[in-house]
Amino acid sequence: MTLRRFLALNLLFTTLLFSGCATADPNTQSRTAMLGEIKQEPLGNYYIGRRYYKVDYKFWGYIRKPGESWANAKMVMLNEQGKLAPDRELGKIGSDNGYEYKLYGDFTGETVYEPASNGFYPEFKLRGYELKNVSPAPIFKEQGALDPQRRIIAKPY
Repeated sequence: MTLRRFLALNLLFTTLLFSGCATADPNTQSRTAMLGEIKQEPLGNYYIGRRYYKVDYKFWGYIRKPGESWANAKMVMLNEQGKLAPDRELGKIGSDNGYEYKLYGDFTGETVYEPASNGFYPEFKLRGYELKNVSPAPIFKEQGALDPQRRIIAKPY
């Protein structure tokens, strides 16, 4: 075998070897299923909430209308005068980070300042909730978005 032929075969083998190494995003399947479920959500007088706990911030998480994308969700401050948030009710703040809920309540029309993030967020007055999922499909692209210690405020996509 000539050196030229050897190098050509080696190049072909290497190309074939590495072309099979592309890995699919492991979240793609669960995200696709989640998007299908969102489209099937019945309209009604409720919201879908995703708890987003950060040690340094006091917002509650993201809330969206049924049937709408997480990209349209709003980060909210929770008004708990009528009903305590699920984690506060259990006395375990942040224990439900990443959980998904069916929320009953309304936006009050007020905007609340959260000093640690220097942000203004709509206020949501909670009347009740139902736990939907403790490990739902991811809604953030950023790695470590759900890490309570990281001082990032990821936006859903």
